[in-house]
Amino acid sequence: MQMFKGSWSASWFTVRGWLGGVVLLVLALSMPLPAQAAEGPVRIALTAAAVRDELPFYDRWAAYLGRKLGRPVEFVQRRSYRDIIEMLRTGELDFSWVCSYSFVQALDAGLVDLVATPVFRGKPLYQSYIIVPRDSPTTDLMQLEGKSFAYTDPDSNTGYIVPRAMLRDSGHNPERFFRTIFFTWDHGQAIEAVADKVADGAAVDSYVWEYLAAQRPRLAERTKIIQRSEEFSFPPMVARRGIDPDLRRRFADAILSMAADAEGRRLLGEMMLDGFVALPASSYDKVRALPTARPLR
Repeated sequence: MQMFKGSWSASWFTVRGWLGGVVLLVLALSMPLPAQAAEGPVRIALTAAAVRDELPFYDRWAAYLGRKLGRPVEFVQRRSYRDIIEMLRTGELDFSWVCSYSFVQALDAGLVDLVATPVFRGKPLYQSYIIVPRDSPTTDLMQLEGKSFAYTDPDSNTGYIVPRAMLRDSGHNPERFFRTIFFTWDHGQAIEAVADKVADGAAVDSYVWEYLAAQRPRLAERTKIIQRSEEFSFPPMVARRGIDPDLRRRFADAILSMAADAEGRRLLGEMMLDGFVALPASSYDKVRALPTARPLR
């Protein structure tokens, strides 16, 4: 009898311990997860509108935005604007710093909304620069007829749409004007192609050229600007259409207020930007009015 009692007691404690473990597991599973773990990272895309080779900087910017949003931030890089727009379409991205022409395309397709526009040297504007090697005798885009030319991306405003519009405005067919063309998929690489004389000329984002002229002068000084286009609204930060309104508001607040705190100003200084401003989407109507990339018939 005593043996039975002892065995029963041991079994009871075993069962009681097992039940306690189950209770603790249920309680643990029912507790709310921390917001960052539950919601996952905020994903922001970078395209050729940004200087993409400054990776340590983007780690610091991601950490800064993460503290502002209360969620981790992850910058995503893709080769082309088309890739980024498709990721916005499928919901794989939350925000993107994208070319002004791609923004107009995505806005008209109902895929994105404008969040903020960078301010560069006092204005939310930029241009297309036509560049050639430093020792080239070329002084005008029209003198590049029959030469090799580097474009950045077929959906780039300054790196493709604008120089082709300049050719059309001068009575030339951009499909036949150059001997050869190629795409670099990055403004920095287009500058390198000209500096290394792989291309006789290129069309690049003025902001990227000026940034590299300050940060990598040995590269930029091997090129020269022979022509500047009219000014257009700067490549903006956009939000995927349908994103959580509170997240969009908090992200816009974080971006637009960067110039108001010391850390934000340091990050802006590294980008050579004055800050971000809220502009109406109509500010990009000039981009929308440009002729598209369709070849002449």
